[in-house]
Amino acid sequence: MKIEIWSDYVCPFCYIGKKQLEQAIEDTGFAGQVELVYKSYQLDPTTPVDTNVSTFEALAKKYGMSLEKAKEMTQGVAARAKEVGLNYNFDRLMEENTLKAHRLVKWAEQQGDATALVEALLHGYFIEAKRIGHDNVLVDIAEQVGMNRDEVAKVLGSDEYKSEVESDIQEGLELGVRGVPFFVVNRKYGISGAQPQEVFEDTLRKVAQEEGLQPALKMAGTDETGVCTDESCKF
Repeated sequence: MKIEIWSDYVCPFCYIGKKQLEQAIEDTGFAGQVELVYKSYQLDPTTPVDTNVSTFEALAKKYGMSLEKAKEMTQGVAARAKEVGLNYNFDRLMEENTLKAHRLVKWAEQQGDATALVEALLHGYFIEAKRIGHDNVLVDIAEQVGMNRDEVAKVLGSDEYKSEVESDIQEGLELGVRGVPFFVVNRKYGISGAQPQEVFEDTLRKVAQEEGLQPALKMAGTDETGVCTDESCKF
């Protein structure tokens, strides 16, 4: 089963949706049978790389409201995040240009697996309020998940993988992606937004039935007494 995920690293619902999907995969017993593919999407590609505008200021400007109203707007999102175990740090968040973060993930995919980097970017931004639009921060984050600092710096200092990011965005538009997160399952089912976990679970089960996939067994009991193997019996 293949799930493609269009998301942006400054999208609060993207991190929530990611956690809900991961929990749904675990709870339905299909862990190890699902391939996750991360696709690029930029909520605001015009954001300056050297911006020092807070998230509250950016929201206030975008929606024509006061800073207090902007802060109130984030409270519901923060509460939703807590439901999936995430403690968002809105008070310290700054708006960020995410092009380099997306390019870095594309490079990581070429190295083998971008899963750890995707998680580190989202955690770094929303939980630790890291400036993920800055090269030095991205290098540190990448190193933390086992990547070579010099190689990462080289990628960030170039335009490598920009075309791949742009291709993802265009592909998403052609599929009808107008906001994120957006999940595409086996190029047959689409899930828009951080839907309730039940929506993810129902879709996983439907696709598994179509593909003839069986969930892993859920073991009852906590020990292995009363078992005989070829070598011995456990009493």
